[in-house]
Amino acid sequence: MPFLLPHTVTHETALQVEKEGLQNLPALAAVDCSGLHSFDSSALTVLLSWQKKLQAVGKSLSIHHAPEKLVVLAGVYGVSSLLGL
Repeated sequence: MPFLLPHTVTHETALQVEKEGLQNLPALAAVDCSGLHSFDSSALTVLLSWQKKLQAVGKSLSIHHAPEKLVVLAGVYGVSSLLGL
């Protein structure tokens, strides 16, 4: 079952979201972003952190239903290829 990102991932919520994901590491192989509507670059930081943790155990992050704004933001920060966006 994929890990569902919450509606909001901003500087204020990123640490908690990251911790919740790390507590469910196997579910992070598939991250569902369909509910993500309010976010900033902190969302990318969380996704990159999860990607690093998964790679350490020989797995990878797969992002599904990424909002267009997240894809654009990843491009601006130069991390699109790292996240598969």
